[in-house]
Amino acid sequence: MGDTYRRAVVALGVTALVAPLTLVLTAAPAQAASCTATTGPYQKKVEKFLGRPADGKQSTADCNAIRAFQTKHGIAPNAGYAGPITWGVMDLMTKQKAVGKNPNKSGKCPVNKGRIACVDLTLQLSWIQDGKKLVYGPVPVRTGRNGYETRTGLKKVYWRNLNHHSTIYDVPMPYSQFFDGGQAFHSVGVSVWSPPGSHGCVNMTKTDAKKYWSLLKKNDDVYVYGRKPGT
Repeated sequence: MGDTYRRAVVALGVTALVAPLTLVLTAAPAQAASCTATTGPYQKKVEKFLGRPADGKQSTADCNAIRAFQTKHGIAPNAGYAGPITWGVMDLMTKQKAVGKNPNKSGKCPVNKGRIACVDLTLQLSWIQDGKKLVYGPVPVRTGRNGYETRTGLKKVYWRNLNHHSTIYDVPMPYSQFFDGGQAFHSVGVSVWSPPGSHGCVNMTKTDAKKYWSLLKKNDDVYVYGRKPGT
């Protein structure tokens, strides 16, 4: 490929960059005036997840515990109501934990590509494998929300920028590794479980994004499959 094409691809990565600014601004809800006394439809399940007495009835202690969880993970409103969004995050966490150290049990991520970064949209997990050997992960990630889905298929890391800064959203995006237009692995400053998701990038914790940076290189394969709940 010539320099002109290369520059065009890099420009696409910058101009089409998907950044979590909207989520940074909207995912962290304003503090509710007070805890709700209303029992939610997922009350008992939420109580059990949080290690609370699972009686299915809202109490002040229940509300405070639920509200703390909601605040930590950017769930709005954070009024302590055991609703479907809160339970959805908890249920996803439970499913992710159940995967253990065998994330490619289904064999959906190719094992004939050598080192490859896998992204399971359904479980919101990513890992790096080399053949059938697990190199790192699995780790929780936050992918594109409805209307901004992270695109599926086999891709390659085509551009890396350690200290990338979005010129569109004016936000830092450390450890960016672009693999499909403006879609990239990068660290994010909010919870990776914060709904509804990114605008297409694969958001990671700083620790995980830093490790991916050290393990991947340009032209390494990336395989994205599945479908994120709610998209």
